[in-house]
Amino acid sequence: MLSSKQISGVASHQECDTYAWFSQRAWVEIDLAALSQNVQQVAGFLSPSTKLMAVVKADAYGHGAVTVAQTALESGASWLGVATVPEGIQLREGGIKAPILILGATHTPEQIQAIAHWKLQPTLCSPKQALIFANTLETIKFNSPIPVHIKLDTGMSRLGTNWEQAAEFVQLVKRLPHLTVASIYSHLATADSPDTTVMREQHQRFEEAIAQITALGIELPCLHLANSAATLTDSALHYDIVRVGLAVYGLYPSTHLQNTIRLQPVLQLKARVTQVKTIASGTGVSYGHQFIAPRELRLAVVGIGYADGVPRNLSNKMQVLIRGQRLPQIGTITMDQLMVDVSSIPDLQEGEVVTLLGAQGQEQISADDWAKELNTISWEILCGFKHRLPRVAVM
Repeated sequence: MLSSKQISGVASHQECDTYAWFSQRAWVEIDLAALSQNVQQVAGFLSPSTKLMAVVKADAYGHGAVTVAQTALESGASWLGVATVPEGIQLREGGIKAPILILGATHTPEQIQAIAHWKLQPTLCSPKQALIFANTLETIKFNSPIPVHIKLDTGMSRLGTNWEQAAEFVQLVKRLPHLTVASIYSHLATADSPDTTVMREQHQRFEEAIAQITALGIELPCLHLANSAATLTDSALHYDIVRVGLAVYGLYPSTHLQNTIRLQPVLQLKARVTQVKTIASGTGVSYGHQFIAPRELRLAVVGIGYADGVPRNLSNKMQVLIRGQRLPQIGTITMDQLMVDVSSIPDLQEGEVVTLLGAQGQEQISADDWAKELNTISWEILCGFKHRLPRVAVM
């Protein structure tokens, strides 16, 4: 007997075979054992002095932030990374006490007060932002210094102060009241590419920025640079912390990194058959009749669609798993439903489980498969599943 619970906060539930609640038409299944194994694999890949930050922004890439964070911390992570203040508050309200870094920029007095109240750790991207923080904290008479993380732009051209002004920026922050420098970090733009030229250039710039700071006699705080791809590429990029997102969820940032450590996909996407019917040769299926039955066939309607996060552009291009068989999706994917040719399973019944992402028997369909078909990345696929799909954790 396997146990599962709905991550959105409903009480625990015991079940077998499908692991899903019988009332659900579709759901996202989260394998916490696989998540734990992935975290342990990454942590074991690091030197003992390097800590692991599990990146749980965007509701843990659609996996359920609080449950993922708890499991990651129990399995070897010691830091958490989020994008926004509300994401950090959600973790605190969920009982998480580990250090939480806000990777996005924050500026408003309301955000700064919330950061102080909830003991979150912000990223400072510019001198102007640093001054706003110091002035706001002075205004609200906040007495304890807030740990802040200085972001340098070494070539991503996104958030951060230019790396050439690193020493000046650090000096300013150290002079400001109510702030203490917890780390200096940057982000790599091309770490997932087999061509390491740009990554090496960014690494060199980061090293030069650190040299500027130490030349002034400033004691270095914690340093971090590596995302999932960089973590798996080169230990010289690890520094004091690595920030790992995709690998925690069991996917590789690039195919050339697949032999580094053993990862298991954490997320499976499942739905139920809602109707089975026979259609005649020449019958059109779904909007626009983009599929015409070439013969008499058995068709299953499945209760999931693009409003749940199944991309409409996968219409007539994807497969699903039923009873361990790969079967073709047919016709245009609609808002709440899609159709599958189930002619090879003549006794298929309403209510049976369809796996859209995940494994059945010897067959497996991954987010990478969808991403390749859509010319996008697996990150986008994982983050696309809407919240009307319950997240059901299985242990």
